[in-house]
Amino acid sequence: MRQGTEGLHISERDDDAVFRALADASRRRLLDRLHRRSGQTLGELCEGHDMTRQAVAKHLAILADANLVSSRRQGREKLHFINPVPINRIAERWVRKFERRRLSALAALKGKLEGEGHD
Repeated sequence: MRQGTEGLHISERDDDAVFRALADASRRRLLDRLHRRSGQTLGELCEGHDMTRQAVAKHLAILADANLVSSRRQGREKLHFINPVPINRIAERWVRKFERRRLSALAALKGKLEGEGHD
């Protein structure tokens, strides 16, 4: 039986959207470019990519749906900005909790080894 998203909490749906958006290498490259310099136009983001303007716009829409990118009109231009909050939320929830155990184990091993050297 296939389970839909009806029973998921909003934050879980948000996490799913972020993971789906980050699953694509082209979208990750766009985020990297926005991380280096936020506030770029579509034309600037197209430079150096082997993608059409429409493809880049589609990738930006997926990133915006995942709340990873926001945009603002400035005159005739539309500027795109990175939003690091969803990625930080993923790091807090999924990465750091696994990291804690490993760091605790390494600290315990270090203490044990250092204790053995002082006997």
